[in-house]
Amino acid sequence: MITPRYAEAATAIMNAQALIITAGAGMGVDSGLPDFRGDQGFWNSYPMYEKLGLSFIQAANPQHFDDDPHFGWGFYGHRTNLYRSTVPHQGFKLLQNWIKQFNLDHFIVTSNVDGQFQKAGFSPEKIVEVHGSIHHLQCTTPCQSTIWKNSFDFNIDVTTMRSQNIPYCHHCQKVARPNILMFGDYSWVSRRTAIQEENFDDFIQANANNKLVIIEIGAGTAVPTIRNLSERLGSKQLATVIRINPREPQIHAPHFSFAGGAIDTLTLIQNEL
Repeated sequence: MITPRYAEAATAIMNAQALIITAGAGMGVDSGLPDFRGDQGFWNSYPMYEKLGLSFIQAANPQHFDDDPHFGWGFYGHRTNLYRSTVPHQGFKLLQNWIKQFNLDHFIVTSNVDGQFQKAGFSPEKIVEVHGSIHHLQCTTPCQSTIWKNSFDFNIDVTTMRSQNIPYCHHCQKVARPNILMFGDYSWVSRRTAIQEENFDDFIQANANNKLVIIEIGAGTAVPTIRNLSERLGSKQLATVIRINPREPQIHAPHFSFAGGAIDTLTLIQNEL
């Protein structure tokens, strides 16, 4: 039996000079958020879409905002309300404590659109949201590259998954949509994320000769954007990846693989610090 290497992972964090947190949907599970793993996982969270015969990919199709925006906003408005009411779990605090305790330069790269890192107190200047954010809006057309904060209050009929009200573009008065990269999306305004990525590039350059630890949490293989990034970063000299995933933790040595959730695994590492 292989003993989990919590003490060794703790030592890597203590010896690090910079920390990168990479996070997928599994990061939010301990806060009570769904990860939409497979069609059945999606339908467990949104049973109405099973009745409609729609998968997550079909529900997250930007075409709905052109064809039937009240239906399109039924899904994204419901998620907006959910993310606004969600309290980030204790794992976020553990990560913040390590950054402070070991005086670590740091950055977060996440495929999540939920804004939970900002809500937990991480600096927005230290975050890349590779798929955008549900807390920002853009024009559906888009008529301009303008992105603005989503302060709209959604009233969702959960029996039909339709929003009773929808936001409109400030400039052309056409329907607004979330500033999120959806499936088959050709209208996403990527300007906000591009600025975040520039900040991350500056961080990487500034830490090119430093010992990096990458803590990856809840990033699956279905859409492997975050996993691929972690492995690319881990291939650098002086870089170590700590992969935390209850179902798909595998990663080659000398990196660390932990089959568990965010809070449990981070707590076990914390016990060794």
